[in-house]
Amino acid sequence: MSDTRRRGKVYTLNEDRQWDDRGTGHVSSTYVERLKGMSLLVRAESDGSLLLESKINPNTAYQKQQDTLIVWSEAENYDLALSFQEKAGCDEIWEKICQVQGKDPSVEVTQDLIESEEEHIEEMPETSPLIDLPSCELNKLEEIADLVTSVLSSPIRREKLALALENEGYIKKLLQLFQVCENLENTEGLHHLYEIIRGILFLNKATLFEVMFSDECIMDVVGCLEYDPSLAQPKRHREFLTKTAKFKEVIPITDSELRQKIHQTYRVQYIQDIILPTPSVFEENFLSTLTSFIFFNKVEIVSMLQEDEKFLSEVFAQLTDEATDDDKRCELVNFFKEFCAFSQTLQPQNRDAFFKTLAKLGILPALEIVMNTFCLFSKTEKSEFLNFFYNHCMHVLTAPLLANTSEDKCEKGNVTFDAVVGSTKSNTICPDNYQTAQLLALILELLTFCVEHHTYHIKNYIMNKDLLRRVLVLMNSKHTFLALCALRFMRRIIGLKDEFYNRYITKGNLFEPVINALLDNGTRYNLLNSAVIELFEFIRVEDIKSLIAHIVENFYNALESIEYVQTFKGLKTKYEQEKDRQNQKLNSVPSILRSNRFRRDARALEEDEEMWFNEDEEEEGEAVVPPVEKSKPEDDFPDSYEKFMETKKAKESEDKENLPKRTSAGGFKFTFSHSASAANGANGANSKSVAAQTSPASSNGSSSKNATLTTAVTATKGSLVGLVDYPDDEDDDEEEETSPRKRSRLGS
Repeated sequence: MSDTRRRGKVYTLNEDRQWDDRGTGHVSSTYVERLKGMSLLVRAESDGSLLLESKINPNTAYQKQQDTLIVWSEAENYDLALSFQEKAGCDEIWEKICQVQGKDPSVEVTQDLIESEEEHIEEMPETSPLIDLPSCELNKLEEIADLVTSVLSSPIRREKLALALENEGYIKKLLQLFQVCENLENTEGLHHLYEIIRGILFLNKATLFEVMFSDECIMDVVGCLEYDPSLAQPKRHREFLTKTAKFKEVIPITDSELRQKIHQTYRVQYIQDIILPTPSVFEENFLSTLTSFIFFNKVEIVSMLQEDEKFLSEVFAQLTDEATDDDKRCELVNFFKEFCAFSQTLQPQNRDAFFKTLAKLGILPALEIVMNTFCLFSKTEKSEFLNFFYNHCMHVLTAPLLANTSEDKCEKGNVTFDAVVGSTKSNTICPDNYQTAQLLALILELLTFCVEHHTYHIKNYIMNKDLLRRVLVLMNSKHTFLALCALRFMRRIIGLKDEFYNRYITKGNLFEPVINALLDNGTRYNLLNSAVIELFEFIRVEDIKSLIAHIVENFYNALESIEYVQTFKGLKTKYEQEKDRQNQKLNSVPSILRSNRFRRDARALEEDEEMWFNEDEEEEGEAVVPPVEKSKPEDDFPDSYEKFMETKKAKESEDKENLPKRTSAGGFKFTFSHSASAANGANGANSKSVAAQTSPASSNGSSSKNATLTTAVTATKGSLVGLVDYPDDEDDDEEEETSPRKRSRLGS
């Protein structure tokens, strides 16, 4: 909790008198021995590096502004500001500063400003002239828009403009002009009003929000925000709010104030989530007051409903009444669900009182009746539900994702998209606006959950739809949060250490978009950089051999220059160690063969690979067949494994004379395999495919489950002398071998 409270940004004033963002971190005050005094420290939340170390000078004038801002001048032409996420954090640091200087924390300026300081730190709004607003007329709209836009980079000028707007009742005058412009179809004026109203929202002042979100003004505010100059046609947000969105009262609300508060909260939430674009200035702090406005509205709604015991009593009465039909009961449950979600905004002590009220009104008996009513769904077996979900619902969930990553939405090459997209990249690009990005992020969150909990159902779906490839298109999104969601989806897949997934990733070359994103990110040490590095570090630490080999063999040349972490050099080291182990194993083969132990041929080794892999992956006997690999049986082994087997075959030939000799009666036989290349006329002796030895342990068909590729295995009875024979081999010789080999087993 303290981390959130002390979270803030560091700003410095540049030569152009504009505030530059130096980073986000956590603010603290502590004694620094080197500086010989109490100091302000800000450590970056990304990596813990020191963004600011400033001694609290007893003679420096510190100013507290807007409840969340502390400004001071450390030296000539070097002004600093701390902008806190929460007022409480600002108050705590302000008290520390005042304590050092021996001042009462109620003051807003700790020292009288001298003339030199006045040149660098602007005066407090209360002691300086307000910004002169142009007269509120149609021909002044462009000038007003320029003024509002120009102050957004300066916290102090934003404060002055907010006071001017508040004192002169300017917002209502602007909204009257909006009605005039719309009646006259004055498109240019409407575009200016969009910029003005958007800018006023970004002033982040609660007193202005009270005016803008009143019943009298809010729909005109929404109207102004419909006329985004970057859109070919204005959006119809008012039409949605007044006609499409219906307010349903499961129980009639008699309190007009409560009803008004509910309407206001819904509309303001709509403005924040749907209408407003992503803030580009001051990032997440820019609309912090708007978030707080919604938060406290929800607190009021919960409190008012909680105090109205007549209303809640009626809800419970209908919820528990056997005569209530299922549709009505479902509406009541949905209301209750939203009501409880709102209750999370309450302080802990108030939340306890809230749940005591629910207990008093009979929440538990009501829930019991609800559960019995919907028992048909609640008692559905997990497997039945998942079968239904993946057959009938999953395509609905993924439709927006597939639509926005299809070829007609995403193009390759140097392309310039329209103004809404505003993106030019050389790779596949997803043309997503902010609302689309939010939707796709939610879908990815659900799919990531499915990867962790639904095992083979989601595995089939991902491979059959080639879903991970589509998701990784979003690594090129201009919205970093969406790229991170795509990366998290892949990270969760790799975290399972499932060789089916690993083969799918390597065969599809699906690390390429991730590595491109890392390289495109350049030297910026941000969350995307850290998340990508963590992905590769996980692969290194967990020693996922198949992925390590793929990454090193295909991408190391592009990654070896990255030296600020040792991850990629570590991957190369793991790769080389594995190669050494393979070579050592090969060199030891002749001595083993010359021992008194019987020798198992390549088919037995391959069967071990299959059985080991199937122990990890088989689940309810369902096969996983990615379409991308169905037609490539000749690629069943990774290249390094092919080399391994070719080398081993050569060793076998050299030692053939040393093999134990047995008659056909001794129980040996050969089985022959035919790869795709052999079927096409290639020399069968040089085929890459190796026959698997069939044993009683595999007679249950386990080696044919969870297939990604198919290698035909045919048996020829009574042929040349083999190495191992089992009496019931005949029944299994015709089995088709479908599981892929696991590269990480080569060195074991």
